[in-house]
Amino acid sequence: MSEVCSFPPVARADARVLVLGSMPGVASLSAGQYYAHRRNAFWPIMGALLGFDPAAPYVQRLAALQAAHIAVWDVLQSCSRTGSLDASIARASEVANDFPRFFRQHPHIAHVFFNGTAAEAAFRRHVLPQLAQSGLAMTRLPSTSPANASFSFDRKLAEWRSAFDAVRGCHSGPSTSSGRAGLCSSRNPAMSGVPGSRLPPG
Repeated sequence: MSEVCSFPPVARADARVLVLGSMPGVASLSAGQYYAHRRNAFWPIMGALLGFDPAAPYVQRLAALQAAHIAVWDVLQSCSRTGSLDASIARASEVANDFPRFFRQHPHIAHVFFNGTAAEAAFRRHVLPQLAQSGLAMTRLPSTSPANASFSFDRKLAEWRSAFDAVRGCHSGPSTSSGRAGLCSSRNPAMSGVPGSRLPPG
């Protein structure tokens, strides 16, 4: 078991949605890139949602997310883990990222999407007790990891699309560089939480 550390967030000041994983896997850490495992569905899903090539250079994929006001990070700053599976993380070793500071620096973020159950659980354990912000909408989505083999790619895509469409805002407003609409600001009612989008009680 070795100690691993996550990446800095990818987030512009105008980010409105935050996608959270738990901790990058071995392939991602080796590549220095979010969701670098070739069978992880994250980039194909985001490409389908935002209209960019998931095989484009990494910097271009990040730019596409940021143009759509989407930020990406992980719940944990560090932990001890064997391999890549979330189930292999030593619970006592978990150290969360500084979310109070992050949300102060990104005040327009109004919705958090969890990439899988482990990210949600870690956020509940370590982050929610620190947050004074009560209006944050949160949605748990199926993990894009290849370890989540019970969900086909089409099923993952459908659930991610449904969640993002629920908060995708201002279709008649400014479009992103991909030609797709961006996401509404925190002042838009669509970003305050759609029915059923908030997490059930823990």
